[in-house]
Amino acid sequence: MKPHHSWVHSRAGKRWRTISGLSLLRTVLCGFILAFSFPGDAASLLSDWQKEQHFTVPAPGLVKLTLPVETLDASRAALEDLRLYDDAGNEIPCLIERNAPAGRINQGAKSFRVSLSPGQSMITIETGLKQTLDGVTLESPAASFIKSVQVEGSTDGQRWQPVARGLPIFRQPNGASQLRLAIPAGAWAWLRLTIDDQRSQPIPFTGASVQAAAGETTPSELLTATVTGRHENPGETRLTVNLGAANLQIVNLQLETSEPLFARQVTLAVPQVSEDSIREQIVAQSMIYRVAVEGQPASTNLSVPLEGQVRSRELLVLIRNQDSPPLPITAIRVERRPVHLVFLAKQSGTHHLLTGNPLCPVPRYDLAVLGSNLKSLAPSPIPCSPLTGNPGYRPPEVLSGIQDAGAALDVSAWKYRKPVKLARGGAQQMELDLPVLSHAQPDFQDLRLLRGDRQVPYIIERTSINRALTPIVTPANDPKNPKLSRWMIKLPHPALPLTRLICTTPTPLFQRDVTLFEEIAGERGETFRVQLGGGTWIQTPGRASQEFTLALDRPPRTDTLYLETNNGDNPPIDVATFQVFHPATRLLLKTKPGEGLFLYYGNPHVPSPRYDLRLVAGELLTADKAAASLGDEEQLLKSSWSEGRTTGNGSIVFWGVLALVVVVLLIVISKLLPKSAPPA
Repeated sequence: MKPHHSWVHSRAGKRWRTISGLSLLRTVLCGFILAFSFPGDAASLLSDWQKEQHFTVPAPGLVKLTLPVETLDASRAALEDLRLYDDAGNEIPCLIERNAPAGRINQGAKSFRVSLSPGQSMITIETGLKQTLDGVTLESPAASFIKSVQVEGSTDGQRWQPVARGLPIFRQPNGASQLRLAIPAGAWAWLRLTIDDQRSQPIPFTGASVQAAAGETTPSELLTATVTGRHENPGETRLTVNLGAANLQIVNLQLETSEPLFARQVTLAVPQVSEDSIREQIVAQSMIYRVAVEGQPASTNLSVPLEGQVRSRELLVLIRNQDSPPLPITAIRVERRPVHLVFLAKQSGTHHLLTGNPLCPVPRYDLAVLGSNLKSLAPSPIPCSPLTGNPGYRPPEVLSGIQDAGAALDVSAWKYRKPVKLARGGAQQMELDLPVLSHAQPDFQDLRLLRGDRQVPYIIERTSINRALTPIVTPANDPKNPKLSRWMIKLPHPALPLTRLICTTPTPLFQRDVTLFEEIAGERGETFRVQLGGGTWIQTPGRASQEFTLALDRPPRTDTLYLETNNGDNPPIDVATFQVFHPATRLLLKTKPGEGLFLYYGNPHVPSPRYDLRLVAGELLTADKAAASLGDEEQLLKSSWSEGRTTGNGSIVFWGVLALVVVVLLIVISKLLPKSAPPA
């Protein structure tokens, strides 16, 4: 195992290195304060550092200190704002050591042989590894199964020892799959797997891979996390988990649930800046389960491996439920790897850690003096004092370099606007409401925030939260086709960015092909059908869920949708409830308090804005944000006649123009016809 080091360039023993951006006078004053008042009032030494904590070194020499979680939370992501001083005010070069996970070996088995006998399948594997094994993964094309496996190990392929019993392997029709067998660590040249086929037919196995740890196990500890938000999306539970601190090296996330039997796909995600918006980036995926094969105790895996740094305090946990009810999550824990601070103490006594500076540069230390002793150095059991605030700290304004007023903009081409209501100034988070989602362009390139005639920069945050709407639904059957069932779905606004429709039925048994469509008016007054989605709805008495989920291939353009199915020779089905869903989209911004801030939208001819605010999107995402809201919509311009084609007004325009053309033609023809001679 190789520790990962940072801060490895510059000169050691440097006293009060110059901090970029400070004036010479300020630097001298800080040095004076350090030299004379450090022991008495360490927290007030530097006004640019927010926090201070101290510890006592018992004797001179090389020290390896485990940094407390609160220190990591108060620091920047790479801990580049951490500074160490002795009690005399001397800055001490230090090294951040992050324990990287031990590398893993995963390779195909050297040989693989399957034999069948009544009631069992036996797989004999020559591992081809000399390292200690801790897992084997099978390969099978079978689509649906659950089996119990007994594992034996051998060093010569002749004498076998039991390794594990009752390990489950399974694959479910919904895609849930578990084919890896975690076994106690051992050096086995051969493995023999016995699969129990007494309660189900044998399944084919086509290969196997073996896993081994390539190095020593790195230390870790468990922390309790808190669920701060829960959203039940269609077929998915979305949990917002507070880890308790930022910048943690997470090994895995462990969930606790009282559900007796289940298997769910779990995805971990974090907000990530992507181009000019903020999206949720997947950082880990795994299967959690509690399954039982008849005759065996239940086998459980509730851990989701992550093995990476999470820079924010929050982690998003997405649990895929499909048609099953949501899991009751009773607790969440995270396993994290400690981070160490390594330095050479020239003398014993009190030492001070300063942290919490968002603007200081990365320190450059020459740490050759620490040499190769780091690898064998064990952490010292030295306790740190709690973090204390610096009374002299002057907190910088959030995104102080970003001005509230941007470039001027002529908004005469925008059709709509809404006033923005602010609870306070500073960083803001504002969710777009239905009128904005309806009248803005699909990619939101026409959104503009203005105070007066000046733009206020913003960043779009696209979330995985789904908002539900309950539309007005009425039967719209065709009397000429009694075998057809049709429902008209009326939405509160046209052109909403809908992603799915969910409906329920009390009818216990049926199978229907279902189509969702809308009718669009053409330029000549005709209407044509545009299909938005389709699928097969199957309901059986044994199916627990009565829901049918239809994913939309494209968002609608109108406010009227139709759901249609052909019953054939069967009685019509009864559809009880309808819901449609759209993703929640937010704007993040920084602005001063007060009125006069408006959101403009409804301009199909303007390109997307490009604000420099995107360069500090990460800071804005983690800042303490107030919740801004939108007021009533104001229509600034009437819709043009060409825009009426989508909603049906095009037919009126078409026939009006056609009538005018006919009148003009009649007048022209009447003038071209010869006039009759007057009677004699």
